Amino acid sequence: MISDTISNTVSDDANIILIGNGTLVTRDPDEPIIFDGCAAVRGNLIADRGKTAELKAKYPRHAFVDAAGGLIMPGLINTHTHIYSAFARGMTLDGPPNRDFLQILENLWWRLDKALNLRDVEYSALTAYTECIKNGVTTVFDHHASQRHVAGSLDVIAGAARRLGVRASLCYEVSDRDGAETAVAAIGENARFIRLAQADGGDMIKGMFGLHASMTLSPDTLDNCLAANHGLNAGFHVHAAEGAQDLRDSLEKYGVPVVERLYKAGVLGDKTIAAHCIHIGEGEMEILADTKTAVAHNPESNMGNAVGCADVITMLERGVLVGLGTDGYTPDMLESFKCAGIIQKHVRRDASAAWAEPSRMLFYNNRAIAGRYFNNPIGIIKNGAYADIVIAGYGAPTPVTAGNIDSHILFGLNGRCVRDTMINGRFVVRNGAVTGLDEREVFAKSREQAADFWASV
Repeated sequence: MISDTISNTVSDDANIILIGNGTLVTRDPDEPIIFDGCAAVRGNLIADRGKTAELKAKYPRHAFVDAAGGLIMPGLINTHTHIYSAFARGMTLDGPPNRDFLQILENLWWRLDKALNLRDVEYSALTAYTECIKNGVTTVFDHHASQRHVAGSLDVIAGAARRLGVRASLCYEVSDRDGAETAVAAIGENARFIRLAQADGGDMIKGMFGLHASMTLSPDTLDNCLAANHGLNAGFHVHAAEGAQDLRDSLEKYGVPVVERLYKAGVLGDKTIAAHCIHIGEGEMEILADTKTAVAHNPESNMGNAVGCADVITMLERGVLVGLGTDGYTPDMLESFKCAGIIQKHVRRDASAAWAEPSRMLFYNNRAIAGRYFNNPIGIIKNGAYADIVIAGYGAPTPVTAGNIDSHILFGLNGRCVRDTMINGRFVVRNGAVTGLDEREVFAKSREQAADFWASV
């Protein structure tokens, strides 16, 4: 439904692209929904919004993208994932089924990340980012590990993100699990890449300082991470109390629970993302709120790993900024959105629970988290925000209102409903097709690469 006259790259600031003839879901409380709405894009920013006819008249020399009655929405944000996990799909490993979280780590993920080479990392990133943008995800906070190929691995992932036009925050997870030499290399990779991203001067690729988890970080290594990150103005991205093993390890070795250990070490703060936070108490929630540390909730992964259910409702009540991620379980943030509500209802045995919280996490808190790292607003359609916009095909069987739009999205949409994805003013998906690469060729090469990779695990 897009005019063939539209250039994929908007280089002239005088040019306006109108995206209209749909239901414009702005995520702006001042004007949350505009029927027969339209967004005006100039360069990489939102320049205007309103009714389609009004903006067509206001900008007579516009190019027009026809949403054909669908939903026009801000791009989705994933606050915690693992791009490198792409090659695990379909893989079969020897041995008995994994019964607990530590076995899953030791028998699957820690075997996998040691087998990855940089070409595996490249195709993991190309295929994973392709699936992200086809599902309407425009900003991704990634947490990487390729333990035998540490140096330069973040550059490879950044290259894939740039090729596809994805807005991304990258880090490398530091861990002692593979020895001191690998830990030192991981610390260096984080610090080097953070400086590189900051020197770039753009606002598409950011660096954070990755930490695996309290249970795989000695006091010396944690101190070295703090020293390396000092003065970089980059927060930490860390798994916190994901499994009960992490909590037990912290209590036995340090006499305090995980979040308290991270707080005393100096890890927490308004630039840090603590993923999961399942096995924490209310005192730790207070620490997270007081330090303004963000939490990334990953409900599908938590259920799949049988690690428990994070009490995000209480966290939100205590003032913790809780966002939503996928932990690599899916590229579809709308799947995570659905599961975020279901798991709370199930665990609490209360069908009235978690109607508002999942929307708050995905559509508002993820935007607030991203706002701590990127210069202009993301996840909202208003003047001055980055032009990260998706168009989803949706024929509503019942009336759509500002009050029930999230219910329509919850029960009527998934990521594959997305037809078009714009990031930073450039279409990266048009009519379901990726514009930045030959998708068939890349996925064919990825399958060949993955087959060789499986043989090496």
